[in-house]
Amino acid sequence: MSAQNKPKPEEDKQKQKQEPVKRRGISKWTLTQWFLIPLLLIAALAGGLVAGYVVIGKREFSDVLQWSTWKHVYDLVFAP
Repeated sequence: MSAQNKPKPEEDKQKQKQEPVKRRGISKWTLTQWFLIPLLLIAALAGGLVAGYVVIGKREFSDVLQWSTWKHVYDLVFAP
């Protein structure tokens, strides 16, 4: 090879800087989306159920935690 065909060290550095960085694996934002968003949705659902039963239904909070309460609600909603 002749001296003219060899890239200068400065050009090599510029070419390396211009190449996009390839990331491997899962980013932190993706993990946040997969775990935090479903947790927030579940918390919103639970909060809505409690607020609807206690505030709108004017019942006691302890009734919200009983399985029989939600079975009764399910039976009312999906009764034939």
